[in-house]
Amino acid sequence: MAQQHLDPTDPLAGPAPTGDALAGYLRAQATDFLRALRLHRETGSGANGAEASVEAARALRRSARRISASLHTFQSLLDSDWCEGMRPELAWVSGTLAMEHAYTSRLDRLLTALHRLSGSDRAAGAHADVAAGARADLAAGSRAAGAARVGAAAPRDAGLRNPPTQAQERGNLTVGAAKAGALLDRQLTLARTRAHSTALQALGSSRFHAIADKVAVLASEVPLTPAAATADLRPLATAAKDRLTDAVAALPLVTAGHPYNAAALIHGLSPDTVPHPQDAPWHQVRLLLRLHRYAREAVSGPKGNSVVDLRLLSAGQALNRHRDASEAAAAAAQAARTPRIAPATAYALGVLHADQRHEVEAARFAFQQAWQKEAVSTR
Repeated sequence: MAQQHLDPTDPLAGPAPTGDALAGYLRAQATDFLRALRLHRETGSGANGAEASVEAARALRRSARRISASLHTFQSLLDSDWCEGMRPELAWVSGTLAMEHAYTSRLDRLLTALHRLSGSDRAAGAHADVAAGARADLAAGSRAAGAARVGAAAPRDAGLRNPPTQAQERGNLTVGAAKAGALLDRQLTLARTRAHSTALQALGSSRFHAIADKVAVLASEVPLTPAAATADLRPLATAAKDRLTDAVAALPLVTAGHPYNAAALIHGLSPDTVPHPQDAPWHQVRLLLRLHRYAREAVSGPKGNSVVDLRLLSAGQALNRHRDASEAAAAAAQAARTPRIAPATAYALGVLHADQRHEVEAARFAFQQAWQKEAVSTR
């Protein structure tokens, strides 16, 4: 039987954690931030990125997120002006350092999908964490949806009178996949290179040095309010949980119960380049889930090791996949808007876009399953 963890925000979890617990958590995260920064400087950051340097950047982002989240959740127990000054700066650090990794992962995800869809690489285990039934319908469903969307991205196909046969579809996809992959590689590699340069400039800037100095002070001195010494952290952590619960309740989970929701493709390759309208509430839930997890960590001690909840982790992983697939679909759609690309290339990108939108739906279904298990287990 799986081990059950009592929610540390529950009054029955033990003595009330106070400002001292919050201060210990923030000091620990600040120390981790400084340790990661020292490692990053020691390992260097060449264009290809050494493994240690990549891990150091990941650790920097991880600590920055936790500090920023704690300042948001427990702001009433901390110096307000200090919080308002630190939070956007920490978000800037985390976001800037995340971009290079995001472009690298996005390119790998899209190229893997192209190989799988064109039949050159089955990659059966590439996305084993997606709902088990996804693979059976992806090929046929993606082709049909992709073909329907290509008209918006490749006007030269609009004059076709006879629908292509299955063999022609496979041929078009195979021919177009190589060119689509090359186009995506050019676009995302350029974006990754720019993100790498931006990160290097940020780490050497006076703005970053000022943030690092403030984090160094935080490692030894946390600006708590006088009331924090006796204040119970749990009501503030519970408020973070309630905001998450309300946001989840507003999601269209009934629709998400069907992994291949065709409505998700409506705005796929339209000329409008704004983010997919269905995705924003899910991205918001992902952020609120992260705030909830970090609040649980803060009330449980400096490291939060006692509150690992596999159900919350599963829900968070599903939402991470949702974000990755959503952004990959947007990248495929953006590439399909490239002027004067060949019809076969546009077709392959349309299929790829539809494939990633199916992955979005599968991730929503996975989140629903994980969240329902959590709701049942905590009653």
